[in-house]
Amino acid sequence: MQTIDNFNFAGKKAFVRVDFNVPLDENLKITDDTRMRAALPTIKKIIADGGMVIIGSHLGRPKKGPEKKFSLQNIVEHLSELLGQPVKFVDDCIGEKVEAAVAELQPKDVLVLENLRFYAEEEGKPRGLAEDATDEEKAAAKKAVKESQKEFTKKLASLADAYVNDAFGTAHRAHASTALIADYFAPENKMFGYLMEKEVKAVEKVMKDINRPFTAIMGGSKVSSKIDIIENLLNKVDNLIITGGMTYTFTKATGGNIGNSLCEEDKLDLALDILKKAKEKGVNLVLAVDAKIADAFSNDANTKFCPVSQIPDGWEGLDIGPESEKIFADVIKNSKTLLWNGPTGVFEFENFTHGSRTVGEAIAEATKAGAFSLVGGGDSVACVNKFGLADKVSYVSTGGGALLEAIEGKVLPGIKAIQG
Repeated sequence: MQTIDNFNFAGKKAFVRVDFNVPLDENLKITDDTRMRAALPTIKKIIADGGMVIIGSHLGRPKKGPEKKFSLQNIVEHLSELLGQPVKFVDDCIGEKVEAAVAELQPKDVLVLENLRFYAEEEGKPRGLAEDATDEEKAAAKKAVKESQKEFTKKLASLADAYVNDAFGTAHRAHASTALIADYFAPENKMFGYLMEKEVKAVEKVMKDINRPFTAIMGGSKVSSKIDIIENLLNKVDNLIITGGMTYTFTKATGGNIGNSLCEEDKLDLALDILKKAKEKGVNLVLAVDAKIADAFSNDANTKFCPVSQIPDGWEGLDIGPESEKIFADVIKNSKTLLWNGPTGVFEFENFTHGSRTVGEAIAEATKAGAFSLVGGGDSVACVNKFGLADKVSYVSTGGGALLEAIEGKVLPGIKAIQG
């Protein structure tokens, strides 16, 4: 497989798919440029070689074509500052105007194309269907957009000599620019960028090259949204810590009183099934034994600690308690491979951050002692950033949905397109 390191971009045009789906405020100013900074090493390598960079990305979820708030023109000025050179922009991503802008590129130039999702063909999903459209009409619309998607993809590919995918955050989507475009390039002319390469290696280290004991910490509010991940992890981990809102579904399933805590009533049997499977597979499934409870879902609510199975009516669990913190930390510190996805409580409220902070600090300590730790999924990343621990873990993933699907054991289209 071709790598960006051993490819010489001198005099070549490279289509670089990045994930510049950054948050913007009401004045269309970037509020967090993490994803942009993550792609800089790849862009700079191509510039240093004397190549020409054609940047493709999406921004937001436009549903009706071009909209100013979703325009990639909003990121051009900041990208120029980050790269220390002027960045060009063209207000389309295919067509004569784009071809002319590409033809004018000189070595070391960077050109940003307009939001790829302004075209329905990027995602390959029909738009503008009437709510009462029949199944036949839906099928016809889907077929039509799939047909035009091929032409759209071909036009994108024709702009460049090489294809570089550096957008792990969209690797789980079989979109035109993240997967289909790769077919138009010879194996020696398509490759991962540095960020994508690091993400793929980090996932493979956790899922395939396991140094034991392997502990996964899975937070989140719903068992239903994490069931596929949990099932796959039960075949791989030695310890599985299930925390966050999921705690209370498991607690109720085993006969505990959870007061007003979050609970998926229709998933109680599923929780029992997971406990049974863990036992059968010899996995140490760890649940909280105590909780920090509140009399309202608010940072200013009255709080106290109690056993997780004895939460009074009118109270709800919003974080783990000190006993659980100790149990979780002990398991984590004795691990050699760690995966963290999801906080232990409502960490957005300052009074319910302690459990997540304890987990983060234990992971940092284990990492310092030689463990490999991968943190991923929006809230976990927000946690390590909030607690200043991002540089104390082995790897912080930029891909939320992509990382979760990789952990589920799925083959990601954006990765398969390059690796074959």
